[in-house]
Amino acid sequence: MQLISISSLLYMFIPVIIVGFVYFVWTKNFKEIGLATFRMILQLLIIGYFLTYIFHNDNSLVGFIILFFMVSVSSFIALRNVENKGLSTYIKFFISIAIGGSFNLILVLFFVLNLDPIYQPRFIIPLAGMIYANSMNALSLGAERFENEIKTKNYVTARAISFKASLIPQVNAFLAVGLVSLPGMMTGQILSGVNPIIAVRYQIVVMAMVLGSAGMSVMIYLYLQGKNYEN
Repeated sequence: MQLISISSLLYMFIPVIIVGFVYFVWTKNFKEIGLATFRMILQLLIIGYFLTYIFHNDNSLVGFIILFFMVSVSSFIALRNVENKGLSTYIKFFISIAIGGSFNLILVLFFVLNLDPIYQPRFIIPLAGMIYANSMNALSLGAERFENEIKTKNYVTARAISFKASLIPQVNAFLAVGLVSLPGMMTGQILSGVNPIIAVRYQIVVMAMVLGSAGMSVMIYLYLQGKNYEN
């Protein structure tokens, strides 16, 4: 794989600076883009060194703690766009992501990849990251839309609208893949020299688990919310 030097990496911050400048001019808020960029760099550097350690240690307890941390943080981040940020909402988010995301993770690890031994951090951690992050994004969209729709519509209608809205990114990705885009995982494998047909198989797995985890997490959340609107 082509090694990216630090000096070459800096070129990619040119469009980030442009977007950040316009974001500041139009919204009068410079902190959000600047802070997000700083956190992105810092968090990736930290996780890079941390994963190097994890990949060389076969402690399954540490792996479980990492997965629990991922679900906890993703549930907290999903609260950003909802009005009700209370403990009850957080618990619903946590349950939804934990069940919806973990079901897909277990399916991939045990039945698709059929790993032996099952605990292999270089597979589990990246896959869990993709699954929980997509569950988080879908849940954030769905919950925010549900809060708005339930103000003027009944539960069944609000549920349908918010569920559809939450899956727009995933459905669009399904429709565009291979025609408009080559997704990140497939592109990375091809750049590293993997046969494109093999890369396609992995990408199909990723696409299916992304839609499945996102949809199931939102389904569980909307089901839990429905308890508040039972007659």
